[in-house]
Amino acid sequence: MLKILAIAAHPDDVELSASGTILKHTQMGHAVAILDLTEGELGTRGSVELRYEEAANAAKVLGVPVRMNARMADGFFKNDEENQRTLIAYIRHFRPEIVIANALSDRHPDHGKGGKLIADACFLSGLRKIETEWEGKPQDAWRPKRVFHMIQDRVLEPSFIVDISSVYEKKMESILCYKSQFASNDSTEPETYISSDQFLNTIRGRDTLMGKRIGVAYGEGFVCENTPGIKDLDQLILPIFP
Repeated sequence: MLKILAIAAHPDDVELSASGTILKHTQMGHAVAILDLTEGELGTRGSVELRYEEAANAAKVLGVPVRMNARMADGFFKNDEENQRTLIAYIRHFRPEIVIANALSDRHPDHGKGGKLIADACFLSGLRKIETEWEGKPQDAWRPKRVFHMIQDRVLEPSFIVDISSVYEKKMESILCYKSQFASNDSTEPETYISSDQFLNTIRGRDTLMGKRIGVAYGEGFVCENTPGIKDLDQLILPIFP
């Protein structure tokens, strides 16, 4: 059973928006895995083979021993029964307490589609009359306790913010594992929305603003559709800048 299963449409989605949170948990010894929905085959730069290599390198930086790919169609996958059943099988296999998912609305349509597909599959995974198999064996029903959606390109109001200050440079290291996608002085491939230095500056700026809201250097915000609960008020106390 996992503490966290991070599921996202493209390799690098998780690194850009949730890798700090993942690092905090892997450093605490929690079991974490990543599932990419697609191989990112429509990306302007790089190749599928290179993307797998970059994703594996990033997973090592994050301390995540298991990263899988559902091989759905980049740009064209749908939130339909076939893909829901595919995801249900993965969820039941990993049995995570928490699922981190794509944003429910974002610049890239795969993010919104992915966020809704993941949320729907997490709910349906708990219905025992939906039958699935893993490696030829029937699976038991399993529903994660929480689904948290990342904040990606669009500015969204977070339901909560995680302090990632202590692991921030490691987060950036995981992002830069995707050398084909981000700034590279010796690249001859076309420039894209995410390939300029300015894009990574906006990521750092977003995380700085999130951190400022809770009185720390850097933060990652998440959105959840239901209200998170706490055991006591001590869980809301964070150190504040002097």
